[in-house]
Amino acid sequence: MTVLVNPATEETIDEVPLASLDEADAAIARAQAAFRTWRDVAPGDRARLLRRFADAVDADLEHLARLEVANSGHTIGNARWEAGNVRDVLHYYAAAPERLSGRQIPVAGGLDVTFHEPLGVVGVIVPWNFPMPIAGWGFAPALAAGNTVVLKPAELTPLTALRLAVLAREAGLPEDVFQVVPGEGAVVGHRFVTHPAVRKVVFTGSTTVGKQIMAGCADQVKRVTLELGGKSANIVFADADLPRAAATAPYGVFDNAGQDCCARSRILVQRKVYDRFMELLEPAVKGVVVGDPGADGTEMGPLISAQHKDKVSSYVVDAPIAFQGSAPDGPGFWFPPTVVTPRSMTDPLVTDEIFGPVVAVVPFDDEADAIRLANDTEYGLSGSIWTSDVGRALRVARAVEAGNLSVNSHSSVRYWTPFGGFKQSGLGRELGPDAVAAFTEVKNVFISTEV
Repeated sequence: MTVLVNPATEETIDEVPLASLDEADAAIARAQAAFRTWRDVAPGDRARLLRRFADAVDADLEHLARLEVANSGHTIGNARWEAGNVRDVLHYYAAAPERLSGRQIPVAGGLDVTFHEPLGVVGVIVPWNFPMPIAGWGFAPALAAGNTVVLKPAELTPLTALRLAVLAREAGLPEDVFQVVPGEGAVVGHRFVTHPAVRKVVFTGSTTVGKQIMAGCADQVKRVTLELGGKSANIVFADADLPRAAATAPYGVFDNAGQDCCARSRILVQRKVYDRFMELLEPAVKGVVVGDPGADGTEMGPLISAQHKDKVSSYVVDAPIAFQGSAPDGPGFWFPPTVVTPRSMTDPLVTDEIFGPVVAVVPFDDEADAIRLANDTEYGLSGSIWTSDVGRALRVARAVEAGNLSVNSHSSVRYWTPFGGFKQSGLGRELGPDAVAAFTEVKNVFISTEV
């Protein structure tokens, strides 16, 4: 049993049983049995069921959002967007079953065709920082391709995943096609990796755990998609719209209290405008509204737990803090938006994924220096480039080693475009038009026409 605590109040909100190894095995066995039926559902019927699932999410959107506010401390505005993202992703992939087609390949002596065959049971392991959308990114394309799904939410944040499973059944998805199995990572998550009936694992979380999952999957040559850590750069050139770049920078890193693998937690600023940028950044940071996540207008809520707050705090005990925003007193795992100016590029403030509302601001000299600093990390997930020079924007975007870059913007996620990282930020791509194919095997069939 896990006791769930509201991060903003420290009050107990629920208790959820944790699955044992035997219960995980039973869920996987049920998913394997359900796969034999689900894979043969006509594409149009599968599409209709996914659209009904999306409509059920839409009808329950406010309830889902309020659950997330209480369980995760997300602001109500963000939580509504996250529930809406699940709905939109389901609608997007509901179009896939009727469009997931193979090819006819010209050959001598016959006809050659390819088919996209579903894998079977897919295990989806979801983190605590974005429980709803990341769950949807895994289960929606997997179901669309004809797979069944067992989903393990994070121990801290299972409530919206459990609600989504109820909505799936209410929408008419056959029993056991989509199951949520709350449990410890060392038990349920590990079983997804080792069970031979689970044909693919989708994992979002730390790079350390991702490496362990990848190594475990290798024993069975099991498919894996990994979305891991990040230490993304927000590069601000002297010719950028500085007021806009500074005004938006807090939302590129402090969204979800910085608990975001896409957070632009390194701001690289061209030296000639560094002082001016810092002058503009300070009021923007101090203006971030931190408080009750359930109130409209709140821009940043609490951290997820006391343990995580202690971890984030440890980074700034002796840090060179330039300025901070505010945070409430009293109950809750609060931490103020914090801007630091590291003394060296080897400082953990620059190198480590802090996963909290802490951003390091570092000067650079020229374009080559900006690229060097941006790439001086083991991660490569996301980032932003601020400049009025289109040529420079394209040069830098091509040179920065990251999977998702935005120019004059901090947007990383659009469900109709691919998402994933370079280097130790992950393996494979989620979202976009090609995600469904990643949940299939390509089968080639040759038919002889020779007499």
